[in-house]
Amino acid sequence: MTANTVRLTTSQALVRFMMAQKTVIDGETLPIFAGCWAIFGHGNVAGMGEALQAVRDDFPTYRAHNEQGMAHAAIAFAKASFRRRFMACTTSIGPGALNLVTAAGVAHVNRLPVLFLPGDVFASRLPDPVLQQIEDFGDGSVSASDCFRPVSRYFDRIQRPEQLIPALQRTMQVLTDPVDCGPVTLSLCQDVQAEAFDFPEALFAEKVWAFRRPRPDQDELASAVALLRAAKKPMIIAGGGVLYSEATAELAAFAERHRVPVAVTQAGKSAIDERSELSLGSVGVTGTSAANALAADADVVLAVGTRLQDFTTGSWALFRSEELKIIGLNVAPYDAVKHGGVPLVADSRVGLADLSRELGGWRATGQDDRAKAERSNWFDAANKALASSNAELPSDAQVIGAVARARGTEDTIVLCAAGGLPGELHKLWAPTQPGGYHMEYGFSCMGYEIAGGLGAKMARPKKDVIVMVGDGSYMMMNSELATSVMLGQKLTIVLLDNRGYGCINRLQMACGGANFNNLLQDCRQEVTPDIDFVAHARAMGAEAEKVASITDLEAALERTKSNTRTTLILVDTHPLIVTEAGGHWWDVAVPEVSDRSEVGDARTRYEEKRALQRAIN
Repeated sequence: MTANTVRLTTSQALVRFMMAQKTVIDGETLPIFAGCWAIFGHGNVAGMGEALQAVRDDFPTYRAHNEQGMAHAAIAFAKASFRRRFMACTTSIGPGALNLVTAAGVAHVNRLPVLFLPGDVFASRLPDPVLQQIEDFGDGSVSASDCFRPVSRYFDRIQRPEQLIPALQRTMQVLTDPVDCGPVTLSLCQDVQAEAFDFPEALFAEKVWAFRRPRPDQDELASAVALLRAAKKPMIIAGGGVLYSEATAELAAFAERHRVPVAVTQAGKSAIDERSELSLGSVGVTGTSAANALAADADVVLAVGTRLQDFTTGSWALFRSEELKIIGLNVAPYDAVKHGGVPLVADSRVGLADLSRELGGWRATGQDDRAKAERSNWFDAANKALASSNAELPSDAQVIGAVARARGTEDTIVLCAAGGLPGELHKLWAPTQPGGYHMEYGFSCMGYEIAGGLGAKMARPKKDVIVMVGDGSYMMMNSELATSVMLGQKLTIVLLDNRGYGCINRLQMACGGANFNNLLQDCRQEVTPDIDFVAHARAMGAEAEKVASITDLEAALERTKSNTRTTLILVDTHPLIVTEAGGHWWDVAVPEVSDRSEVGDARTRYEEKRALQRAIN
């Protein structure tokens, strides 16, 4: 070591750098990395393992049971932290590394920060082929970690210790940048992890990261003001960017001052208190009748912090007005101009505030009255769907109603991901606090739920985290249930068993297909599965019980609220019943040719709906 350098291994330098990065939240300076998830193998145990063990009292390392699961937990932590803090994940090479790739897709699509540190082959290549090495017969530089390239915002392979220095600067820029935010992969050659280098001491100086808030261009702002002033039927669609910008107060103030109703995407749900008279609830394929009614004839849509994916836009068939203009208030230019959008490139918080200031006393005429009327109609339908019943097999909506009545929405985070539940929750759950609704629906990744619940609980430990999951997703990934018990992070898991993939079975039927390979009863089998989910959860250390009715479910939810250990409550549900009110067509291509008349009929309906799609991309 010289006067201005310190001799460290690459792994030690990486860990020390992470520990020096800080952020400020509510006036408190905190480590921006909340810790590192690790599953060790030969590709990282000697290098990263030694570095993490040395600082275990100051920089927490969490051990999971599945690499994809721990990455989902890290991603959910970042989402529940509104991207202000995040985590790292380290694995061995080969299958350990590749188990992270699906989770990297989740983070990439949802624009969420997480640092992936998979092990890689030897940079020296002397022992090649090493255990678990993927060999490309035509390219000696390829390894399994190249799979991370399309699902990383920034990818680097560290083949020399000094390469870490610029890589770390780029890493932090991406993880904290409102536009580029997403997963970073630093693939660590396993010999380089253990190599020493004289790193500059300045690399490890404490740095506090501020989050950038770009202000709108004045010409773009003027164009947006002119469009809104001329609008007769404006509405707002709020996306996840409102939450990440912590712009919920500005959104509510804008809607109230200018009397413009607000609909929300899956990522944007909880951006507005749904008790507000200007809240229309969810929009699009899984939208409320209120939001979709106003969207159908809107002439100006102020799209705030949303990437306008197909579930939001009804595959671009929801908006019917020939006068439609979209104002894309988004920090990312890529999203601001989608479908001919008039860009207003800015941070959501300052963009809404500046736009409101320039609009002055302008108000949308009559939109608030229409919103009230449509809200009233919607809530009549929603309350019927949520109401308790004595049905032998209740609907998903009735289970949601029981959870809402028993646990409320004030101090609760309801968390879900794929299947039919996201559609029902998007319509029917009514959050009142920012972050009270946590849905992974950008990638719609089955298996996110329990691991995601763990990450959300770690980010917001005072909240009552309720994971709602179907039997299909539960069977795909449940290992982090044991991790939640091990870490003392209490979750309530409501497991809805409809004996298969009920959501896709319904979609299959809607497309004219025969019931095939989705529900367990329609699968090839020698023995009919009879899975004891209660015994399984108990075997992993959780408390668990099965209830026989919605009344029993409410009682169990109330009784177990004070439990200190993760608790699973199982309820059998109907695979076909879904809330008919609200919703919109979704473009799922139906075969042009089939021996089934049902498919032919579905194709005719499909072509009729497809004719309504907007062509501007």
